[in-house]
Amino acid sequence: MVKIGDVEVGEFPLLLAPMEDVSDPPFRALCKENGADVMYTEFISSEGLIRDAAKSVQKLDFFEYERPLGIQIFGDEISSMREAAAITAEANPDIVDINYGCPVKKVACKGAGAGILLDIPKMVAMTKEIVEAVDKPVTVKTRLGWDDNTKYIVEVAERLQDVGIQAISIHGRTRKQMYKGEADWSLIAEVKNNPRMKIPVFGNGDIDSPQRALDYRNKYGVDGLMIGRASIGYPWIFREIKHYFKTGELLEAPSLVERVEACRRHFEMALDWKGERLGINETRRHYTNYFKGIPNFKEYRTRLVTADDPKEVYATLKEIESQFAETEMLLPY
Repeated sequence: MVKIGDVEVGEFPLLLAPMEDVSDPPFRALCKENGADVMYTEFISSEGLIRDAAKSVQKLDFFEYERPLGIQIFGDEISSMREAAAITAEANPDIVDINYGCPVKKVACKGAGAGILLDIPKMVAMTKEIVEAVDKPVTVKTRLGWDDNTKYIVEVAERLQDVGIQAISIHGRTRKQMYKGEADWSLIAEVKNNPRMKIPVFGNGDIDSPQRALDYRNKYGVDGLMIGRASIGYPWIFREIKHYFKTGELLEAPSLVERVEACRRHFEMALDWKGERLGINETRRHYTNYFKGIPNFKEYRTRLVTADDPKEVYATLKEIESQFAETEMLLPY
């Protein structure tokens, strides 16, 4: 059984990656139902938390059924991060997670997220302060380094463990790579195989099929897999991987009726959670994957991503169901 501190997370856990404007409660609910073992929230600005900004504070909310759950924070000031970590712990998640991996310019170029990979001593000092500020297990999500010349992840992981983190998730790319090229898991394996490492090491990057999940599990020996982009609009990725691990067989892809129902529920929950405007806008990024592989679908996709009224979305989903569902098609992903 893998443990993050004293939190049991499964024999070989599948973790939902923290993704801004994606891993909110509506999406997390669908991923949980389909087998994700550990939820992580969207990242939350430390400055927003300590200033009591409404958008940041709302991201602290979660449901009991989501446990075990980690709340992720980011920032570039050690004092602010320490204070934000304390506020986060009061929300009573199972885990407090630190974002040292976000490559987006507006975050990284201000020294937060992956930006702190340019200042490893500060990264270690900040982590130590956060560990001391909370009574929850602290985890870190990070990258291999800033660029090809700064891939210090083996040393960095050791130093973070030494100041008290209870698990580390590593995305197999540098900040400079963003999400381009192939993730390099060999360095993730080096971290895992370092005899000094005692905490769980989770791998992240390019896990987009059950076959690849099994291959990477066997080849790199990590303690679990963190899945991000492949889950967007496709929460079934978790159940498909687990089924493949157990049986060696590929699970049937969800039927179109199941896809429509998941999309409808996601949309309903998004409206309840975020209100009409944000609910509509932030569900749009999921539509392409919910209906990936359906022939002659372009017109419907366009209608879904341009609809500004919930009634339009519901009507389009109903039309999709009646138009395509009669075929009972099972679509390959």
